[in-house]
This record gives sequence, structure tokens and C-alpha cells, in this order.
Amino acid sequence: MELTQALRTTGAVRDFLPDPVDDDVLYRVLDTARFAPSGGNRQAWRAIVVRDRALKATLRDLYLPGWYEYLAQSAAGLVPWAPITDLDAEERAIEGADAFAAAAAEGPGGFAEHLDAVPALILVLADLRKLATVDRGAEHYTLVGGASVYPFAWSLLLAARHEGLAGVMTTMVVRRETEVRAAFAIPDHFTVAALVALGKPVHQPSRLTRQSVEDFTTIDRLDGPALRGPS
Repeated sequence: MELTQALRTTGAVRDFLPDPVDDDVLYRVLDTARFAPSGGNRQAWRAIVVRDRALKATLRDLYLPGWYEYLAQSAAGLVPWAPITDLDAEERAIEGADAFAAAAAEGPGGFAEHLDAVPALILVLADLRKLATVDRGAEHYTLVGGASVYPFAWSLLLAARHEGLAGVMTTMVVRRETEVRAAFAIPDHFTVAALVALGKPVHQPSRLTRQSVEDFTTIDRLDGPALRGPS
């Protein structure tokens, strides 16, 4: 697939056909993704391909509480767990998560409720000994450490797209990282970065909706003029 087309059509997909993803395909995806950039080329990522159905069910069960809290916050008009937010409103919203869980139990469920049935799950870890986190000790929330790991996760999705697959990267399981560590024998010098779900899509996105360049790019200052394309 041509690169620009892949970049413009690799969206988040959570609805998969039941077809299995062969190990040979997963190997090719990982073999391509390993060329992702990272700080100092230290390649601090580790990947766990989750095959065991019981472990998949464990991930599902750890995923769901955070998912219902996410839905409750969204329904209250909040950005879930935003670093800058109304914490009191967030707490009140989360109190309503049980209602979302109950509603989901009465229906067929979606991606979260059937996470254990996703054809391929890859748990992405970061080795904290290999991350040059220049923001360590900062007094405010930052994102620096992820710069050496999340390009790998994005490369997984692009490589999967080339193989005719689709998927999504989710961080919801990080809400229950202690339990994830125990289930997958993860030592303390690793942190859970993401869970990547892959499979053959029911529908492959071909047209994504995004902001225009003018909406998020300015010149010289944050309040500077927008960078505009050819007239």
C-alpha cells in the first residue's frame, strides 16, 4: 500500500471478523514495526502476544471497570481523566459507572465486553531502564517517555494495515496495571504502555475525519497566525 494512503486510512477499528491472525502474519507485523524510532535507538519496548483465552478474559475483566468509568465521564461532558479538569465533577461522574455496566450487561456488548474474542492482542511494555525521560521529576503532567514507545505501537497498526488487518491501540488496561503485572509476570522495571488489538476488520476505514492543518498549527507563537496551504 502506498504510504500516504496508509497514513490517511489507518483509523481505529474495534469490530473484527472471527478469522484468526496467523503467527506468520503477526511476525511480519512485528518485524516491520521494530524499525520504529526511539530515543537513542534503545528500543525500550517489549511485546507480549496474548494467545491464552483465559489471559484474554483476564484482560477483558481488567479493561471493563475503566471503560465504564470512561463512558460515565464522557456522558457528563468531561474528557475522561484529563490532566486538567474538574476533579469533583469527575468523581461524581465516575459514581455512575455501575449504571453503564448494568446497561452493557443487558445488551450484546461491544469491543470492550468481547475483548477476549479479539483475534490478536499484543500487550506493549516499556523498559523504564531504557527511557531517557527528561521530564522526570517535573511538577506537571508530561508525555516525554511515551515518545520512545508509542511510535512502535503506531508502526504495529501501520504494518497491520499493510497485511490487510486493522486494529486499535488502547491504554485502558493501565488503569489496572498492578493486576496486569501479576497476570503476565511483568517485573517492576517495566511499565504497561498499551494494548494493541488486531484482526480482519468488518469494515476497513477509507475516509477519516480530522481537523484541518489550520486548526492546530500556528506560526512562531501559540497565538500566532495559522499556517495555511495553497490558496
